[in-house]
Amino acid sequence: MNWLIGLGITCLILSILTSVMYSYQMFYLILPFFAKPKALPKQGFHKYAILIAARNEELVLPHLLDSIANQDYPAEKLRIFVVADNCTDSTAAVAGAHGATVFCRNNQNQIGKGYALDYLLERIDTTEGLDSFDAFLVFDADNLLQPDYIRSMDRVHSNGYQVFCGYRNTKNFGTNWLTSGYGLWYIHESTHLNRSRMHIGTGCTVSGTGFGFSREVLLKTGGWKFFTLTEDLEFSAWCATNGIKIGYCHDAVLYDEQPITFRQSWRQRTRWAQGGIQMSLRYIARLLKGIFTGKGWVRFNCFETTSLSLFGFLFGMFCMLLTLLFILLAWGPMFFLQISLLTFPLSYLGTVLMAALTLALEWDRIRATKKEKIVSMLTFPFFMMTWLPITLAAPFQKFGWPPIYHTVATTAESLK
Repeated sequence: MNWLIGLGITCLILSILTSVMYSYQMFYLILPFFAKPKALPKQGFHKYAILIAARNEELVLPHLLDSIANQDYPAEKLRIFVVADNCTDSTAAVAGAHGATVFCRNNQNQIGKGYALDYLLERIDTTEGLDSFDAFLVFDADNLLQPDYIRSMDRVHSNGYQVFCGYRNTKNFGTNWLTSGYGLWYIHESTHLNRSRMHIGTGCTVSGTGFGFSREVLLKTGGWKFFTLTEDLEFSAWCATNGIKIGYCHDAVLYDEQPITFRQSWRQRTRWAQGGIQMSLRYIARLLKGIFTGKGWVRFNCFETTSLSLFGFLFGMFCMLLTLLFILLAWGPMFFLQISLLTFPLSYLGTVLMAALTLALEWDRIRATKKEKIVSMLTFPFFMMTWLPITLAAPFQKFGWPPIYHTVATTAESLK
């Protein structure tokens, strides 16, 4: 059966291509165990405008503002700006009482963090003037910063990076399997992905919160014009396609709060999946152009962004389904069933290994008991597996920005 041989050869070629597309991820997992941190000797003490978009965050916002006030960075070099975005509580009053400059925004048609940040920057431009600041730092209201956070981030900026991000940790890691799942992923993203990218000299990626950009970058973007449901991914893709290398600081530790119910998690990750679709469709032409015409790290960064986009996911799914079809046709239902039954335990063990490597590197930084950390390693695969139904269902659900309510009102001091 020549067509079956042809199908087998096609599956083999696609499997090789898929391995090439994602083999760098294995390299990222191993590199931090051997590579020395990149030296960042310069310290510039730039003047920063701190941008916070808050939507009914009166419970947690004061603790973020206190952690900013307690930074070991010259106070005169920091200004805090809060946009109280469609708030119905006392967020604006709380922010003002803690010394922030507050702007209230009420717009039910343009919902999302991207719109709120763009509005905030426009207000700063008309009042203070954007040229009053060297750079801008973006935080979410539920964040907490270690005292040396801004000084550490400033060192990355001072060493030539126009966009920069830090280490994302979790306030409520030990609450349940969801919060620890989020926590392990963010620590993996910081430790294995961004830290490895920094080592090899390619561009890093911004992940939600805790990042900064220079005034020069803001002038290039013409304001904050990233309005998809995942404005962080869109901004990272914009940087990749415009040749702007994002730097990472492993010493700049930020804590944020994770959803504690599966319903909240489903809604949040559905938005992320939908935002990933928006970003992929919007940037695929520019990313492909970067792959084929870019040079050095720009080409690799565009390739990596593409491999992690909707199109990389669809390509991987197509290869897997085609291979399973070939196995069914070539070796029959029983062998197909055996292979299918092996898929789950192998996937589970592989994901446990990834979690174990993350824990081995960052054990002391995780705010949880020894038991909670070990359990998190065993439940992490289930958290990752829930991504599949969420991703498949996301295109068929209403696109929007559902609110996530934050209730873990703790202080930065308590996280030491």
